[in-house]
Amino acid sequence: MSSTVIEHLLDRLAALGIDHVFGVAGDYAFPIEDAVCARDDMRWVGSCNELNAAYSADGYARMKGMAALSTTYGVGELSALNGIAGAYAEHLPLIHIVGMPASVVMKSDRLVHHSLGNGTFMAFYEACAAFTCARAILTPENCVEEIDKALAALKTHRRPIYFGIPSDHAGAEAKPATPAPVAAPARDDARLASVVERITAKLQASSQSCILPGNLCDRFGALALAREFIRQSGLPHATMFADKGMALESSPLYLGLYYGHLLHENIASFVEASEVILGIGVQLSDFNTGAFTARLPKARLINILPDHVMIGGERIDGIAMADVLQGLIASCTNLPRFGGTVPHQKLPKASDGAALSSGTLYHDIQTLLRPGDIVAAETGNASMGLSEIRLPDGCAYHNQTLWGSIGWATPAAFGMAMAEPDRRVVLVTGEGSHQLTTQELSQFARFGRKPVVLIINNDGYLIERLLCADGETYYNDLAQWRYNLLPEAFGCHDWVVSSVSTREALLAAFEACNTDTHRAHFIEIKMKRYDAAPVAMALHGAIDTLYDS
Repeated sequence: MSSTVIEHLLDRLAALGIDHVFGVAGDYAFPIEDAVCARDDMRWVGSCNELNAAYSADGYARMKGMAALSTTYGVGELSALNGIAGAYAEHLPLIHIVGMPASVVMKSDRLVHHSLGNGTFMAFYEACAAFTCARAILTPENCVEEIDKALAALKTHRRPIYFGIPSDHAGAEAKPATPAPVAAPARDDARLASVVERITAKLQASSQSCILPGNLCDRFGALALAREFIRQSGLPHATMFADKGMALESSPLYLGLYYGHLLHENIASFVEASEVILGIGVQLSDFNTGAFTARLPKARLINILPDHVMIGGERIDGIAMADVLQGLIASCTNLPRFGGTVPHQKLPKASDGAALSSGTLYHDIQTLLRPGDIVAAETGNASMGLSEIRLPDGCAYHNQTLWGSIGWATPAAFGMAMAEPDRRVVLVTGEGSHQLTTQELSQFARFGRKPVVLIINNDGYLIERLLCADGETYYNDLAQWRYNLLPEAFGCHDWVVSSVSTREALLAAFEACNTDTHRAHFIEIKMKRYDAAPVAMALHGAIDTLYDS
């Protein structure tokens, strides 16, 4: 049965499990949007702006493995580009579908809307090159082959791809083609066996080893294997800042947050004294290493990465993370069990008195979270405070540490809620970040999702106050919104809304979240201006190493 170019593309996306397309309507993209809306197996999700659409697709991809968004040419695609770049940095497979002017227009020098007015129509296509792992402008003749090639790159690299579709090509009949088969990466069983044997031998000879599971094991579909290896190995394990949620934090062998030497010296001492430090998809970024204060001796560090393994300074290519983990799981019975004392991170402690404090807030968030929840933690003080708590088993946790774009969490949480409608999404964000993308609250109500939204109000950009030379500089101030009025203004009419500044009120609001579970909850949490999480305060004291000045 024949199909059009856009129908063929949407058929391929549906086969991959994508049943929502995020975006903003635009005239060059009407044929794309019409085709989405005409389907029974796919739903158009109109976002408040293109940046929010990209962030929502980011959150959706974290839950379902990949996501799609559509924007119009020029103005739309450039508005989404920050979110696309974040997905590239964070290894999230997004399929960006751009509606372009008709092919005859793009071959001319006409002055048309959304263009630069200089007859250059390919500038935006070229601009996306650094933020995608594959891109193509689809025609009836090339669409079958180009779509297959780009989707293969998406699956391999776990990064965004781009399809531009001229408006006259979208509804044209796709020409039959037999695309060249995409060869699976060659697997060298002998090399794989050698690497597994070498890692196993090092672990067997070690009197103290430590595992550091990283978020790349989640991005490349190996999180379950990583957790199973951790469980069966019986080895102590910790997580770095960007990697929270990768371990099962209820385990007695879970140390907590390894944050270099800025915090929890007992954990740093244990990790760095280990004879084998085994990373699974760990990235040694500035925030992950505690402003580069981590001291991980290369000779004792092994890092299992998506397509290669680092053993000391030696790189062994062509080996998939999942294959290595399966081999290590099979050899777990031969590993010695750790019999020493395992240090543990101290959990947040509630302060005395009625007023709220950072310690009290994160101590009490433990009473809110439950198995099955999805936590979206905003960049900055919010995610830094949540790094100190223990997640219940079955609770997913997501932040955006590497890209670190403030405003990400609110629309990303919406994308997570669209991907997982039967799970509760808990959004934790600061009021500064929330001001960037707050419109997406309306989408939760529009699509019947019922999140728990925690807005931490510190009267300004708290993390910026802590990282700059003078926290009272005017650029750290914010317009003072009446946050408790936002849900009603955005059409969230049946939400439970509260604004709290005491512990008693906070606990009552949290209890309501877990008893009145059929309604959404929005809680503004009023804090003192400089009451920050320990990780944020530690960064404040480590500006020299963080910025290498």
